[in-house]
Amino acid sequence: MTAAQEQQTYDVIVIGAGPTGENLADRAHAGGLSVALVEAELVGGECSYWACMPSKALLRPMAARADAARVPGLEAPALDPAAVLATRDAFTSHWHDDGQVAWAEGAGLSVVRGHARLAGPRRVVVEGPGASLELTARHAVAVCTGTSAVLPDLPGLDAVQPWTSRQATSAKAAPERLAVVGGGVVAVEMAAAWNALGSRVTLLVRGERLLDRMEDFAGGLVAEGLRTAGVDVRFGVSVRGARRNGEVVLDLDDGSELRADEVLFATGRRPATADLGLETVGLEPGGWLPVDDTGLVQGVEGGWLYAAGDVNHRALLTHQGKYQGRVFGAVIADRAAGRELDTVPWGRSVATADVAAVPQVVFTDPEAASVGLTLAQAEGAGRRVRAVDFEIGNVAGASLFAEGYRGRARMVVDLDREVLLGATFVGPGVAELLHSATVAVVGEVPVSRLWHAVPSYPTISEVWLRLLEAYRG
Repeated sequence: MTAAQEQQTYDVIVIGAGPTGENLADRAHAGGLSVALVEAELVGGECSYWACMPSKALLRPMAARADAARVPGLEAPALDPAAVLATRDAFTSHWHDDGQVAWAEGAGLSVVRGHARLAGPRRVVVEGPGASLELTARHAVAVCTGTSAVLPDLPGLDAVQPWTSRQATSAKAAPERLAVVGGGVVAVEMAAAWNALGSRVTLLVRGERLLDRMEDFAGGLVAEGLRTAGVDVRFGVSVRGARRNGEVVLDLDDGSELRADEVLFATGRRPATADLGLETVGLEPGGWLPVDDTGLVQGVEGGWLYAAGDVNHRALLTHQGKYQGRVFGAVIADRAAGRELDTVPWGRSVATADVAAVPQVVFTDPEAASVGLTLAQAEGAGRRVRAVDFEIGNVAGASLFAEGYRGRARMVVDLDREVLLGATFVGPGVAELLHSATVAVVGEVPVSRLWHAVPSYPTISEVWLRLLEAYRG
């Protein structure tokens, strides 16, 4: 950085150049504003290099192989771990962000390298390579720093050098034995991936089910799939301590030990706000940044500080962060120009889907896909609802898709309005069913109208017809 760059002013400063920050910056710039996009690591963020892209590159060969094995007349192809890892590396651009930087600069954004900290209202100090840069925002600062992995406070854990999601998605080879601690999405996906790549995987789950934010049957079917593939799934187990002496030794709460070559702790995420200078604007460092539906951070005067993506704790998913980024970036531009906002529910100036209709896919075998409320969530919210279930394997398209197809679908219907509040599908290939469910939930399509959305035959989508028939009785 040159001396002339030591102080700069932009309309908007975006802290964090992951997918959320990129989308927010792009929408703000499209609204006529100058934007500085600040990143301490790689432009493209967690999703591009340590989460969505590398994990799915690891998982897709496993799913394709499993699908082939279930089709009569085909033999499951051999899985080449070296080729899978090479493909993973290609999808991460070998952990170089040149392409992402080129996109950002081509979109008219100013990319600033370094660690950003707030230094008071609309002021950001960036500590970059060999220089300090002070940025001032005319209109807004947006925090899009995401989250980081949480490790439990266990005796000896530091010396073990455990994997988090970053190491699990970027490891150069499959360990002979891998212990995975956790029962959420990262835990089950990485257990599935590394098992397929040759590791002997033991999955340790403190509770009694996997994927406890989804319908009960989702975790059960995923656990069954993992065990069928060779993963040792253990429920009701906690780790009390760890040590490494040539190998990792985990001390379990039943008095036994588990030995492995590596251990992955997938035990939660925390907001990446600890060293962000929040105290300079009256906020507690290290916490989540609650926002209103237009993205403004609560508790900060002046209407200039925004937070989008995982850091605001509304929906910790890349696609939801990108959605917020698009909405909030446009809001910033509209406010700067004095344009009226559209803040009715589902209006262009508010994020609504990130609380009412969040889709998510777990890319295990079987896949688990859901959107909206589960039955328990709907009942807990006081809704008068009915859940309708159907075994997907009884659909003609599913039996053609895979011999012995096992899967289940559920739709949760609001009985007062006769619209869907949520839907869940578990089974091979169900990820592509999810967007139709998302449209139905977001659009509040009446069940009576869904009856006229005729699924093609023979496809797995015919499960929609079977669910509606079951609802009619």
